[in-house]
Amino acid sequence: MNRRILLNCDMGESFGAWNMGDDALAMPLVDQANLACGFHAADPLTMQRTVALAVRYGVSIGAHPAYPDLVGFGRRHMACSPEEVTAQVLYQIGALDAFCRAAGTQLAYVKPHGALYNDLVRDDALLGAVLEACASYRKGLPLMVLALVDNRRELEFADAADVPLIFEAFADRAYLTDGQLAPRRLADALHRDPQRILDQALAIAQGEAFADIDGKPLQLCADSLCVHGDNPESLAVLRRLRALLDAT
Repeated sequence: MNRRILLNCDMGESFGAWNMGDDALAMPLVDQANLACGFHAADPLTMQRTVALAVRYGVSIGAHPAYPDLVGFGRRHMACSPEEVTAQVLYQIGALDAFCRAAGTQLAYVKPHGALYNDLVRDDALLGAVLEACASYRKGLPLMVLALVDNRRELEFADAADVPLIFEAFADRAYLTDGQLAPRRLADALHRDPQRILDQALAIAQGEAFADIDGKPLQLCADSLCVHGDNPESLAVLRRLRALLDAT
């Protein structure tokens, strides 16, 4: 490995009697936990328990705010104004940070979820709205965004808002040529073969090229690598990947 890359996972996405992922087993394997804040998943008790789990293992806690879309798990695009998005993100990060503070820690960064995350790549007004929420909540609160082939736009907006950026790549998602995630409606958008997930993860961690959805070489520069918690292969891949990263 040429550089240190962090591992992150979307967690705390259970809701009431409905369970998603195995946070208790995955938490010790990651550096950063992106915790749902109630709009796409998570109830107050789930948020409290997952924060406590992250604190137990010394994992950095990120807010994972979404559009208000419990039924669609935050993966449906919604016609929210920039003003609404700023307020929605502030509402969610404030709720999660309350549990962080009660547990003796604080929110470390913000990573939007699902459709909101993807919309930031295409909509300047929404990117500005989320950056405004981060900047107004706490000076220096970083925003995690998608690592693209060219992130000059994101850097320009973040510099204007005085918000640090964390660039993220995905081990288990297929990519388009420009570094955007392949839409989930496509059959091959989500990798399910454990070896393919591991190979893509290692290529990203080493700064090497890997194949996009069309088989063309793609190279990304990322600070953090995500393995989705709702992927059935996540835990096995996380264990192998953690061991490989720790061995370097």
